[in-house]
Amino acid sequence: MEFKGSPRLLIVSDLDHTMVEHGDHDNKSLLRFGALWQSEFNHDSLLVYSTGRSPKMFADLRREVPLLTAGIAILSCGTEIFYGDTMTKDHGWIDIISKGWNRAAVEEVAEEMNLKYQCDSEQRPHKVSFHVRKEESVHTMPTLLAKLLEKGLDIKLIYSGGLDLDVLPRAAGKGQALRYLLQKLKAEGRVPQQTLVCGDSGNDQELFSVDNVCGVIVANAKDELLQWHADQVGDKSHIFVATENCAAGIIEAMKHFGLEPNVSPRDRTVPLSVHDKLVPKADAGAAAREVVEYLLLTEQWLRGDISASEEVFRRLKFGLAKDSSRVCAWGTIDSPHKEIENLQAQYGSQRGKVFHMWADRVRSMKLSDDSWLVRFDKWERSGETMSTPVFECLIADWSNCSVILSFFHYQRLEYTNGSM
Repeated sequence: MEFKGSPRLLIVSDLDHTMVEHGDHDNKSLLRFGALWQSEFNHDSLLVYSTGRSPKMFADLRREVPLLTAGIAILSCGTEIFYGDTMTKDHGWIDIISKGWNRAAVEEVAEEMNLKYQCDSEQRPHKVSFHVRKEESVHTMPTLLAKLLEKGLDIKLIYSGGLDLDVLPRAAGKGQALRYLLQKLKAEGRVPQQTLVCGDSGNDQELFSVDNVCGVIVANAKDELLQWHADQVGDKSHIFVATENCAAGIIEAMKHFGLEPNVSPRDRTVPLSVHDKLVPKADAGAAAREVVEYLLLTEQWLRGDISASEEVFRRLKFGLAKDSSRVCAWGTIDSPHKEIENLQAQYGSQRGKVFHMWADRVRSMKLSDDSWLVRFDKWERSGETMSTPVFECLIADWSNCSVILSFFHYQRLEYTNGSM
């Protein structure tokens, strides 16, 4: 959790079929959201994932799709909370939800009812998970609940997707975990200015009941969540039902609620002329936008999505200082201009292929009134293969009324993220 201030925007999103559209093999909407978040929000806002996935399945998903690194991960249906790149576990939350919980007693009742367990990785210390078909759930859930209450257990049942049934401590769940985080942020003097929650299924219902949040139900939401929304009485203006699926629906909701900026760099024409390029305000956000824009333009060049004109290629070189140097991880020093010049001959080399470049964990530190140190992970995907992220540093210098992206310190390092 790199950002330590009061978040301008807190986004709390489910993953499967909300942030991640599994039918979108090109990950178009996820990449759109990622570019928007890294360029406009990552430096002063907080991204939280709230998912039913266990830590193992969360790590598996991160290896499969271009998912940004979140500041906080709420996993296992709100029974586990992890912070930052290192995935540091919140043991205070575990203490809270452990009261009145007896996993062995839940398993005893499950054996008695001959319930079908989900895979081993989804069985967590404070979550017991089963597969129950929709037509069976009408009778199974009331019976299970009654038997568990007879044993004096303080529990709740969460049913979602027409198949997944989770037994949790009553104090746990996605909504309770979010309330806990908001209280924690308030105690630290870091109350978010705005909060947007995002979901698609029954286990997301609790998120929309948290005070002082706005929410989006994505267009591809399950009937169970849509019915829940329809059954709510009173003012529902804080919940928006999107017309677009998954991450595209989240961006749509940002526009609906006036959460700005809300246009992804992937949805607008990248400035191609150096003469049209405006000098941005010298701040952390401007540095992040330059990084995202450069990687996007490089991707478009290699894919052949833009013209192979000299004007376009000048834009690729525009942000690089003439006297910049690159310090490689193995200790050699060379000119980054050579790498960019080599791109000219590679125009269209990825045409017709699944190929993307994106930035993650863009972090900026102010060095002076005009200069910022910018660190980020550069990712590439070609076909079904995602490369090991390249960690890069650069100096962004807005001196003499010009934009200079100087690859003054540039490292290629392999690293293992806490969830990778």
